[in-house]
Amino acid sequence: MTRTTGTYSTTEVTGEKVRAFVPHALPPRRPVLRVEGELAERHADAASAVSRLEVAGAMVPSPDWFLYGFVRKEAVVSSQIEGTQATLEDVVAYEATHQSQQPADVEEVCNYVDALTYARSELAKPKGLPLCTRLLCSLHKRLMKGVRGSEKQPGTIRTSQNWIGGTRPGNARFVPPPPEVVADALAALETWIHSDDHLPPLVKAGLAHVQFETIHPFLDGNGRVGRLLITLLVEHWGLLSSPMLYLSLGFKRHRQEYYRRLDAVRTSGDWEGWTSFFLQCVYESANDGVETAQRLFSLVGADRQQASQHKTATVTSVRLFELLPENPMITLASGTKLVGATKPTTGKAIDSLCQAGILREVTGKKRDRVYAYRSYLDVLAEDTDLIPD
Repeated sequence: MTRTTGTYSTTEVTGEKVRAFVPHALPPRRPVLRVEGELAERHADAASAVSRLEVAGAMVPSPDWFLYGFVRKEAVVSSQIEGTQATLEDVVAYEATHQSQQPADVEEVCNYVDALTYARSELAKPKGLPLCTRLLCSLHKRLMKGVRGSEKQPGTIRTSQNWIGGTRPGNARFVPPPPEVVADALAALETWIHSDDHLPPLVKAGLAHVQFETIHPFLDGNGRVGRLLITLLVEHWGLLSSPMLYLSLGFKRHRQEYYRRLDAVRTSGDWEGWTSFFLQCVYESANDGVETAQRLFSLVGADRQQASQHKTATVTSVRLFELLPENPMITLASGTKLVGATKPTTGKAIDSLCQAGILREVTGKKRDRVYAYRSYLDVLAEDTDLIPD
């Protein structure tokens, strides 16, 4: 099935004529996208997996457990797709110690977490920003603060031509719309997001992602904003009550197909192929999230019993244990602040958890020691290894 998904605008960039792609507004037309047959089955499987993920998140005593870990997992993997070398452990260690051997990469991931937190806060406020271009610009500004690309007009819709792949627009793999049409293209996307389109929300989230990536409205950071948009839409449309779906993991596992499917939408109008691929990634990521949630829930339950029944257990050590899922690396100083006790009392609590086999000292130093909830981090960090060059 072939459809036309846009037009080409011939423009001149640094004396060179290039053909920039201007996408048609959503939804797909001529023919319209229909969720039927095999695509309907794939959607049903993905939607069921997302529902199970919501239930898994509701099982735990504190939803902040998984919110902390899953948001950072998504932030790490999404940033890795863009070339950062930070791991989940790097980020957790930085949050505990404010020190890192690769601060620039870690800061990119932390910016991602901050941008998502900001956007969710705005959407939750009665008078906050809705899902709109202005919100995406504010999100982008936070994402790019003080990191690579911070000199490329963060938070501002581009006023010059960009391109994807190649050394210049003339030999690029893809040239997004000319700058003078970007604002209108984003406005059309925003209008469609808030329309009464009959397509299922999961499918709409996938279409919105492609449209945003095709418009490529910023000079840098478009991939991360485009993936954040999926997260926000899934919550906005009520599919999940918190951002537990780390979908970037599915895109990372199938990175080459991800790019191929994006290109196929632009070149041959294959929205069906993209949607099928996207729903498969949702299905895999949601199932992965459910399994991870269940494993962490079981682990914490067993370790809680170990912590409370150990011969050295104290009220403070048990209280500190309950805070570890949101703080899987601690120092004496951060632990003292968490439990609101004195340093000697906190030190005894840390020692108790170490003796119980729950915390492990990871620096090997006598001063400025760092303690990790190693078994918890090991489960959470699965599949977040760095992408080979």
